[in-house]
Amino acid sequence: MQDGSLIPRFGRARRDPSLAVLEGFHPVKHALRFGAPMLEVVCSDPAELDRLAGALAPDLRARLGSLARQVDPAVFAQLAPLAPTTGVMGLAERARTDPAAVLADPRPEPLILLEDPRDLGNMGACVRVAAAADIAGVLTTGSHDPWHPDALRGAAGLHYAVPVCRVEGLAGNDRPLLAVDPTGEQLDPGSLPPRAILAFGTERYGLSRELTARADALLRIPMRPGVSSLNLATAVAAVLFAWRLSPRAVSPIA
Repeated sequence: MQDGSLIPRFGRARRDPSLAVLEGFHPVKHALRFGAPMLEVVCSDPAELDRLAGALAPDLRARLGSLARQVDPAVFAQLAPLAPTTGVMGLAERARTDPAAVLADPRPEPLILLEDPRDLGNMGACVRVAAAADIAGVLTTGSHDPWHPDALRGAAGLHYAVPVCRVEGLAGNDRPLLAVDPTGEQLDPGSLPPRAILAFGTERYGLSRELTARADALLRIPMRPGVSSLNLATAVAAVLFAWRLSPRAVSPIA
């Protein structure tokens, strides 16, 4: 493949719902580590890629060296609206995730539900936190694609480490729905029921009335008086790691 043909290929991939555009060393690294079906890895400087792999992913150093091909820096700069400074990008097939199967998963770990999230980078940061906490998955509603390249960048490619998908609704599932809302009872992470869905709204609008009305309980994160809200990913991180560190958390991370 000629270098010039990569520009339209990466452009088309950004609009293809079956593909993932991985912008940067960390997204490529995590995608490979967690089993992404990789189609292409390109770099502008093989020596720099080898240095990064040696320092940050020695387990993948040989594989990255064999997969990546060098492209002209001028071409690389046109493969994304903001070319990653690490000089590495990749294309992969998206993970095939069935929302019904995610909801039916019998494991006790919670699911995160992001109701109509607006910021793609923030959405990706929530995926990154969810993967680190080793929970059952991340569900989103609304019009934004949780696999958008900006979300993948924010997640550092960890969409392959935890199920991530968009859902139309929650009908037909047997999980308890807990809405994180400032009007709720103070969060007690040790008392969260198994298989809970933890629902988060946007910073500006919070959760919808419809979702809070159907929730089994409302929970609030304890905060200093006068502080009105937390960034979405920060709120998700606070709840998940409070749960993860609680005595009743399951499957402790080594």
